[in-house]
Amino acid sequence: MDSQTLIILIFIGLTAGIASGFIGIGGGIVIIPALIYFLGLTQFEAQGVSLTLMLPPIGVLAFYNYYQQGHLSKQLIIFALIMGAAFILGGFIGSKISLKTPVHWVKIIFGSVMLYVSIKMIMSGLKILMAND
Repeated sequence: MDSQTLIILIFIGLTAGIASGFIGIGGGIVIIPALIYFLGLTQFEAQGVSLTLMLPPIGVLAFYNYYQQGHLSKQLIIFALIMGAAFILGGFIGSKISLKTPVHWVKIIFGSVMLYVSIKMIMSGLKILMAND
């Protein structure tokens, strides 16, 4: 793994952790699109990595299904572990920021993040759909 990839993984983990701690969103909302757009992973690879880093609290069996289907290599599991460590730190930082921010701003930021990610994912899916027609 090169240093640029390591920096991207730490950035994604910190960003997801801060967002989770700050506005309470699940890390997958940040992690999956970031892995697809910044590191070029497939949708299933990104979902598998996201599940791997959240493995203890969420999905041992879900992770196992992605691993069995070949969507998680050893390298991608290492990606998840690096982001998971950064996610823990980011969650701490994000919660500190959130608790000092007026609740109406937290709601506005949360809604804006959800809207942006939703539009981005819908447009990506439509682009693939249109290309297959």
